[in-house]
Amino acid sequence: MNNLKDNLMAIKKELQRLMSKVEQLGRALEKAGKTAISSKTMTKKDVKKAVAKKAPVKKKAAAKKAPARKTTSNQKVDSKEDANASTAIETVVGIIQKSKNGVDVETLISKTGYDAKKISNLVYKAKKRGDIKSGAKGIYVKK
Repeated sequence: MNNLKDNLMAIKKELQRLMSKVEQLGRALEKAGKTAISSKTMTKKDVKKAVAKKAPVKKKAAAKKAPARKTTSNQKVDSKEDANASTAIETVVGIIQKSKNGVDVETLISKTGYDAKKISNLVYKAKKRGDIKSGAKGIYVKK
């Protein structure tokens, strides 16, 4: 609960800081001889226009990325995403294989903590690999 209060206070301070920034921009526009809308009634479009009229900022050249490694069909590029995906699949397959009567999606969600979309994708990949099969509608069993 204290963490929530701290987060809300931080958000409040950030909003106050942004509001003062908008007011400063409005005063700067007024000094330039242009009429500014009151910050309390200023819309997002008005704020964007005010910020856009400010002196343009030069962009730094983006750093070039290294070219992607080419792989053959026997090689696999090491990445965290691939490692996490295989671990997640193995987790889901392990739960299914340990069950006697199969497992439904709700059970997989509760045991793994993954959301329904991730479970759906993992079950699809595991079925495609041949690790599991569908027993009945929404029930997955070991092969």
